[in-house]
Amino acid sequence: MSDIQPAIPAATLVLIRDRAGAPPDLLMVERAKAMAFAGGMLVFPGGRIDPGDHALAATLGGDSEDMSARIAAIRETIEEAGVPVGLRPMPDHAALSAIRTGLHAGGNFAALLDSHGLALDPDSVTYFARWLPAHAHMRIFDTRFYLARWPDGAPEPEVDDTENVRLLWASATEVLAECDAGRAKVIFPTRRNLERLAQYADYDHAVADALAYPPRTITPFAEDRDGVPHLCIPDDLGYPVTAEKLTGALRG
Repeated sequence: MSDIQPAIPAATLVLIRDRAGAPPDLLMVERAKAMAFAGGMLVFPGGRIDPGDHALAATLGGDSEDMSARIAAIRETIEEAGVPVGLRPMPDHAALSAIRTGLHAGGNFAALLDSHGLALDPDSVTYFARWLPAHAHMRIFDTRFYLARWPDGAPEPEVDDTENVRLLWASATEVLAECDAGRAKVIFPTRRNLERLAQYADYDHAVADALAYPPRTITPFAEDRDGVPHLCIPDDLGYPVTAEKLTGALRG
């Protein structure tokens, strides 16, 4: 019998805010230490894909798995950070607050949008990567990552103070530096994605690079390199760093 648990479908959003003459900022949240998965870690907003996401995806057409993941990434970003990505038109403060409160209470996303005369724009996010670890005795998430541009006129994000306790804007390089200094922690997939994101000058650069690689699921694997166990990923998917010593890799 396999010790690897069934994967939980999930989606996450890399929200990018361009800065003149500087690398773009990324929105990240710090998960509460008590969380079973990635407690105390910096992550991008995201979470599980729920039945309501699948139901809404069925009304929009296209690839149902990709569409439900896009919807989940947008929904979770609203719920966790209060950022109205992928909504038409831009909701006012009252509508956004009501939608977020409704989501926290377990409300149906599609019904909440409809009640405020809003439509979903799934094309506002771009597929970036899909990670499916295969670690034994651990909770496993099959996570699709998407890119989105900071919406014009959006309010500043606000932490939800439930699953997450802090949010921050920082460049990928700045986040990696905080981790290297021991002031922050990220799990293995987040570190690899930050290293990839650190290559981009702005949002358009990130999207162009994402579209240059066909979708392919990344499952890290263990391999000895010069006699030292490493956790590795394929070297042909745009990641500048493809291996890390197994003893230092944080898996969640």
